Amino acid sequence: MNLREYNRKSWDKEVELGNPWTIPVSATTIEAARHGDIDIYLTPIRRVPLSWFPCLERAKVLCLASGGGQQGPVLAAAKAEVTVMDNSPKQLEQDRIAARKFDLDIMLIEGDMRDLSCFPDNTFDLTVHPVSNCFVDDVRKVWRETYRVLKPGGVLLSGFNNPVIYIFDQNLMEKGVLKVVHTLPYSDLTNQTEEQLFQQMERGVPLEFSHTLEDQIGGQLEAGFIITGFYEDRNKPTENEPISAIMPVYMATRAVKPMD
Repeated sequence: MNLREYNRKSWDKEVELGNPWTIPVSATTIEAARHGDIDIYLTPIRRVPLSWFPCLERAKVLCLASGGGQQGPVLAAAKAEVTVMDNSPKQLEQDRIAARKFDLDIMLIEGDMRDLSCFPDNTFDLTVHPVSNCFVDDVRKVWRETYRVLKPGGVLLSGFNNPVIYIFDQNLMEKGVLKVVHTLPYSDLTNQTEEQLFQQMERGVPLEFSHTLEDQIGGQLEAGFIITGFYEDRNKPTENEPISAIMPVYMATRAVKPMD
């Protein structure tokens, strides 16, 4: 199957369903950004610390797999030169809507986070990559490509899942029950039965992959980054996601490409 094509259609559907990661930011958030209060998220609840950002005025910023009218418009309002790259046309449309509404300049590119060949080396000062690499099967390609397109001294801000969330039976977890059934690394394509996979694809739910912390953090280091910041986050605990009441289920890193 064509994983990229399937997940593109699935995320188009998520926009129609009103997934929280597809809803553009408010006028209040944009106005705050115009005055230096940058309110963006790599993970669900904790906002990115202001100390993590380089100077944004005229900075070239890549929002990678970051459509939905959220990070891109905020950074553009802070006077950055923003490019948003996403696999989903409807996610990009959310950024287009926000750009028109708030009179912002944002370049929109439909593409694969694993392949940034449309950008030359040393193009960007900042890459913002919220939780999304769970929708591709090889995260190390993402880190290598991100490293290549950042300028020396450039910053990568990324969020990703704690892989432990994938060990549980998803159907039972949605009923508030945590039962360990899967080994890691997890893949929707291989850890489910054919019937389970068929049902998921019939519903149009995006296909996901866990990635080891060795691939997530070690992969950044292997690509050449120096990690200078880290925090954990969780969702607001709900009946259908009880694990967030027990432990953090997301992580965020700040990484820097060394100067030559």
